[in-house]
Amino acid sequence: MNQLDALKQYTTVVADTGDFLELVSLAAQDATTNPSLILKSVLKPQYQALLEDNKARFSHEPLSLRMDRLIVQFGCEILAHVPGRVSTEIDARLSFDASACVERARQIMRLYAEAGTPPERVLIKIASTWEGMQAARVLQAEGIRCNLTLLFSLPQAQVCASSRVSLISPFVGRIYDWHKKAKGSLWKEAEHLGAQDPGVQSVTAIYHYYKSHGIATEVMGASFRNTGQIMALAGCDLLTISPELLTSLKDTQVQSAFEPALRPVDSPLLGDKPLHLSESVFRFALNEDAMASEKLAEGIRAFCVDTLKLEALMH
Repeated sequence: MNQLDALKQYTTVVADTGDFLELVSLAAQDATTNPSLILKSVLKPQYQALLEDNKARFSHEPLSLRMDRLIVQFGCEILAHVPGRVSTEIDARLSFDASACVERARQIMRLYAEAGTPPERVLIKIASTWEGMQAARVLQAEGIRCNLTLLFSLPQAQVCASSRVSLISPFVGRIYDWHKKAKGSLWKEAEHLGAQDPGVQSVTAIYHYYKSHGIATEVMGASFRNTGQIMALAGCDLLTISPELLTSLKDTQVQSAFEPALRPVDSPLLGDKPLHLSESVFRFALNEDAMASEKLAEGIRAFCVDTLKLEALMH
């Protein structure tokens, strides 16, 4: 049995790509996108027709609407190749404006509805800022399902839980990157493999917190640097994985009997309620976590840069 088949026994596998033509060979249940992945796809010759069609048909519309039309076009194409859901991200420049996040999410869902896509097949991705999580609270109450991304810490996960979001995407690779850079020459790779990886440990802690409190929000590990990180989170609700790493998993055989690293049974239900964080408590907790606060800000900036590049192609 290869690693991908072993993983699929315990975890829903999601393809992290905007390249819907790749999905034919990946056999994933869901797919996730972001501005960087859409930009990467649009720059490929095989997707120029999508871009040119958008420019020809909608050049008279506001740029923000045209951008949403483009990402929804990609989303619909993706849904033709996966049986489950697609995660579509709103403009990262709105990450600190809750009302603007809500309005942009509603617009994206209207476009999906016009294309005949059922709402249950779409997750709106929003950065896990305080404002983003409050926007998600409103959207979830309206029946719009949300995927809270750029999540690097338990406090973020706790607020997502109280906002009753459908799914969270705690990151692994970017946490690993931060700790490796912080340690510099003192970093010893052999001491941070598998379950000892700081990103794996973060997702594991969030998973057990959710399961022990009976929180219905799905946990989807994201942002992987190697297959070791992925296999160390086997049993997580979902894992979103790049095409390159999916191929590597498929090409690698499992050497012995395989057991998942994460199981709900290892998180006995607690009698107390999940911790509710006020805005001030959350902001202080995030500020105290240098890794989480730095990677959240860095991630938003990076998505904003790629959004601007994508907008430039629309002219």
